[in-house]
Amino acid sequence: MMRAAVQTSYDAKNPHLEITRVRRPEIGPHQALIKVTAAGVNPLDIMIARGEVRLITPYALPLVAGNEVVGIVEQVGSTARSLEPGQRVFSRLPLGSIGAFAEYVAVDADALAVVPEHLSDEEAAAVPLTALTAVQALDLMGATSAGTIFISGGTGSVGAMAIPIAKSRGLTVVTNGSAPNRERVLSLGADRFLDYRAEDYARVLSGIDYVLDTLGGEETLRQMGVMRRGGHIVSLRGLPNGAFASRMGMPAWKRALFTAAGWRLDRAARGYGVRYDFIFVESDGARLQEVADLLSTRRIAPSVDEVFPFEEVSAALDKVANGHSRGKTVLRMTARR
Repeated sequence: MMRAAVQTSYDAKNPHLEITRVRRPEIGPHQALIKVTAAGVNPLDIMIARGEVRLITPYALPLVAGNEVVGIVEQVGSTARSLEPGQRVFSRLPLGSIGAFAEYVAVDADALAVVPEHLSDEEAAAVPLTALTAVQALDLMGATSAGTIFISGGTGSVGAMAIPIAKSRGLTVVTNGSAPNRERVLSLGADRFLDYRAEDYARVLSGIDYVLDTLGGEETLRQMGVMRRGGHIVSLRGLPNGAFASRMGMPAWKRALFTAAGWRLDRAARGYGVRYDFIFVESDGARLQEVADLLSTRRIAPSVDEVFPFEEVSAALDKVANGHSRGKTVLRMTARR
């Protein structure tokens, strides 16, 4: 048996997880058993707990929560030959088998990458989901080194990964946020920082090639207005559309549903002469290893805002849901009492 933070019901107003004892997972031939040392806490965890992503990826309850994990390989399946016991690894867990908020998790070998040596467990927990979000968004955009990208709200955990990854591809990076974060964000490689209280990006920016939208709502539409015709905006917080449903291989009824849901944004994008896409990041150990190698080469450490002991998982969720983060919120797996 092991301790795990389990979701037993959906609650749109007050997401809550209960720490309880569940059976330790058994691994398949192409999996590894990971002893968890740290886990990232993300807005996605809140969205799952609220039931907001059930149409994208339905989860049966009770559910061991958590999408982003760091830990030590304890056991390796018969065909997971790339892994060895004792390795320190991390992962954005596959959509169909999450469970990072636990003492152990079984993970597909293809979803794992080796943690850079210069990162602590807590720093490493800030990497997988946000790094893969940035990589997959840039790939979807087809972003080239000649372009300029605006990363909205770049002072949080997504920006901390997206900015250096975009710079490594030769892009000119513009972002915005609160003034106290200016130097930290510029040190990550941003070429221009806008203080959102003093400079409205919708008024001062134009001709932007690519936008990574972390804000959603009406801000998605406003960001379209700063782009050149032919540009591409990828949103983490906007509405899914038909193109997203097709990429995810969803059935016809879901494609129709998401086409209707994203109709307003698709229409607005056509009006601006840009392309709109929504992204829901997937696991990819090979791409995560590329990011890990980049972080190692450049000695980049992500921004960690606050670390909570595992027993305070509900407080960590509340922090992410209601706080103004200056980086990643992380759970540290504490010793058994």
